[in-house]
Amino acid sequence: MTAESEDELRERRQAVRELGSALRDLTDAAVSTEVDSETLREITAQVRELVPPLDAVRRERGQLATVDDGRRPRRLYSPAVGPGNPIAPPMQVEVVDGAAVGTCTLGLAYEGPPSYVHGGMSAMLLDQILGHAHAAGGAPPGMTVQLSLRYRRPVPLSTPLRIVGRIERVDGRWTESRATICAADAPDTVLVEAEGKFVVPSAEQSSRLFGKVEGLAR
Repeated sequence: MTAESEDELRERRQAVRELGSALRDLTDAAVSTEVDSETLREITAQVRELVPPLDAVRRERGQLATVDDGRRPRRLYSPAVGPGNPIAPPMQVEVVDGAAVGTCTLGLAYEGPPSYVHGGMSAMLLDQILGHAHAAGGAPPGMTVQLSLRYRRPVPLSTPLRIVGRIERVDGRWTESRATICAADAPDTVLVEAEGKFVVPSAEQSSRLFGKVEGLAR
């Protein structure tokens, strides 16, 4: 890749992040607003006018986003950690002492029971952090084959969260991991915990599942 193309890609990735951030702001406003119906319809019309320009050039299933290029460990449109995806918090992840540690705050867009996070969102974040834990252990990219959750306490909205994943056991292509969600200011109080099993696909499995994905680096 030339320096010019690297600059263009860097600029595009930044534009994707900025659009994702703006759309998250819009989503947050949309799910929390109590404005009158006329205003809602006016905003709806304005939003619909924004769709055609974005839809003019699009990717389909089986095509990786050009901003990912098949080699980035963190995809920009991931629904859990992708800054370009308006439904992502997005969770920020770092590796600390061999564990994957994620942080995020979930607003009203993720509400299940009033004032608390939808349980499915907790499951997605735990699955994601376990994937990062798998990668942090030095293993090739793996896939979730089993995920078991225990909901101990409701996860509060608008509260900084700490999500931690760690590998417990490695057996060839298989790993067993554990993860937890806690409030950042109460890291010893587990709200949700998970156990997961991951497997590194064989060459045949990878070819069967991903062989037709355009742009995927192998």
